[in-house]
Amino acid sequence: MIEQMKAVVINQYGAAEVLQLQDIPKPQIKSDQMLVKVYATSINPIDWKTRNGMLKIIFGNKFPMVLGYDVSGEVVEVGSGVTQFRQGDQIYACLDTATSGSYAEYAAVSEKVAYFKPQNISHEEAAAIPLAAETALQALRDLGEIKAGDRILINGASGGVGTFAVQIAKALGAEVTAVCSQKNAELVKSLGADRTIDYTNQDFTKESVKYDIILDAVANRSFWECQNILSSNGVYVTTLPDFVNSAAIFITQLIPGKKAKLILLKSNGKDLAYLKELSEANKLRPIIARTYPLSEIDQAHAESEKGRVVGKLVITVST
Repeated sequence: MIEQMKAVVINQYGAAEVLQLQDIPKPQIKSDQMLVKVYATSINPIDWKTRNGMLKIIFGNKFPMVLGYDVSGEVVEVGSGVTQFRQGDQIYACLDTATSGSYAEYAAVSEKVAYFKPQNISHEEAAAIPLAAETALQALRDLGEIKAGDRILINGASGGVGTFAVQIAKALGAEVTAVCSQKNAELVKSLGADRTIDYTNQDFTKESVKYDIILDAVANRSFWECQNILSSNGVYVTTLPDFVNSAAIFITQLIPGKKAKLILLKSNGKDLAYLKELSEANKLRPIIARTYPLSEIDQAHAESEKGRVVGKLVITVST
């Protein structure tokens, strides 16, 4: 008899109401995977963009579908090819884009996308980190090629990716300007921002300061709008592959000077190991706006879609 578990599934694309808590079979792991008891997960915009059909061209119509990428939990079974982890290990991970499934009591987690959970934080806090913090890290380090002394501007500094980007940029020795609303200015300063710009009364693209990296974590200003405040070899990194930015990415690769780039997350354990070090050195802390039980994940989706969440929304799955 196949063991069952509770999971939130979608059987069609649509509004938050299509998220249904159901009994489904536990995942069957492959040789390079672990079966992980999920203690907590978190909401990322890709979750509700998938749910409402915006990413149908990528994910198709493979229903029922279990969403969710962030995992913090305990290894309960390991595949024959797994070498780094064993039963009982406390781990955190960002699942591959092709294998979402953390909105559930158990998840099949590839060894290569996991690492040991930071010891100084809870499972709820750890679940807030993987996708958003890895995105921030790869955007700044790999695409922006950040170095100590660089001037960095982060648009959307109080959001999920933004709050991590501020902290990572500071940990790497950069000077950080954070764009957010006035009510969140003190928070981002507490995370290390050197200065803040209130987007409600100041257009950051009209700045006189030149930046080495602009990370548009909310993807609401194009490269063309930002290019005048980039240094001569500055890099603009966006999280959204829309037509305008895709054109800028193509064109700027052909000519010397300023570059537009798109961050496409590549989940991996090495980056989680680095983030664990930052966490345990008290240089990285997740900001959690609210925690929901798995049964109220539709409410969490509705809240995330408003686009005003400070930090992350976390889902408690098991205790």
